[in-house]
Amino acid sequence: MISTSLFPSRYVQGEGALSLLLAEVARLGKQALAIVDPVVRPQVAGAFAQASEVAVTIENFRGECCDAEIERQATAARACGAAVIIGIGGGKALDTAKSVGHALGKPVVIVPSLASTDAPCSALAVIYTQEGAFDRYLVLPRNPDVVLVDTNLIAAAPVRFLVSGMGDALSTWFEAEDCRTSGAANMTGRLGSMTAFALARLCYDTLLAHGAEAMQDCADHKVTDALEKIVEANTLLSGLGFESGGLSGAHAVHNGLTALAPTHRFWHGEKVAFGTQTLLMLTGRPAGVVAEVYGFCESVGLPTTLADIGLNAPSDADLLKVAELACAPGETIFNVPVQVTPQAVVAAMKAADSYGHGRKPTRHAA
Repeated sequence: MISTSLFPSRYVQGEGALSLLLAEVARLGKQALAIVDPVVRPQVAGAFAQASEVAVTIENFRGECCDAEIERQATAARACGAAVIIGIGGGKALDTAKSVGHALGKPVVIVPSLASTDAPCSALAVIYTQEGAFDRYLVLPRNPDVVLVDTNLIAAAPVRFLVSGMGDALSTWFEAEDCRTSGAANMTGRLGSMTAFALARLCYDTLLAHGAEAMQDCADHKVTDALEKIVEANTLLSGLGFESGGLSGAHAVHNGLTALAPTHRFWHGEKVAFGTQTLLMLTGRPAGVVAEVYGFCESVGLPTTLADIGLNAPSDADLLKVAELACAPGETIFNVPVQVTPQAVVAAMKAADSYGHGRKPTRHAA
């Protein structure tokens, strides 16, 4: 059997890593377009003020990764003769940079300002309409050429972003393990490698060992060893694990939850965390593992009940709507090594919610 794994060409992380940005770009070209989220532009301006052989044109990102914005930025890149595309900011700014690089056939350098998802390292962009509605996924032919993470930026952001990233990363090992057990494909359509599965496990172990400490350090806006480890877990290990190991039920349940309006004010990783808890119940994971996952979520403030993601006493009809979307044709939930039906997913969501509620009095008493 043939296995295939996907990786960014280069990953750079650390406090002050922005000082290396132009040196990393210079390896790829001498003229660059930087697509920058205006929210973080003041924090990254110093990176472009350094003496360098690279000429950089900076364009503000206008807030939506849509076809019009991609074309606007591509036009700016052509006008300045850009040989390299840089993306700096949150997920939509980064996906725009990836998409522009793909459209023009140029290398891409990604600089995330948050550690809230595992998307920066991936060969995937999510395209929206100009109004912000989901349009389509764009599967790219290669991963970013450089992913550069300055942990000063991560520590300056609200801690909820880091915690949401941990919720996203929490699913990585369980979903990859489902794919390994069932023989399901990863994002390439082929089997994952033992390297990918080992990295997915390392992601989980790192969260358990350092997550609570990193959360407090980020809340205090301090860059520490624990924060560095969690940023790497959220960004690199989770990115490699999901893309090269594979996805299963946690992300499918997340996708289903988006159908219910009260969940919209909760972030991707927060809903994925509940999706992971549902997946544990759906696949009958050992009681010790279930307790470990809930204990971790409690320690960092991730949701453990439906109410924690805005669903107070949802009706059976609402839960069935979530489950039917999670079980839509082609969804990753069918990578689990058990038989799946919408009714089984509803039962698993109810079990996950009940288990979470059952632990809350104990947690409050402590």
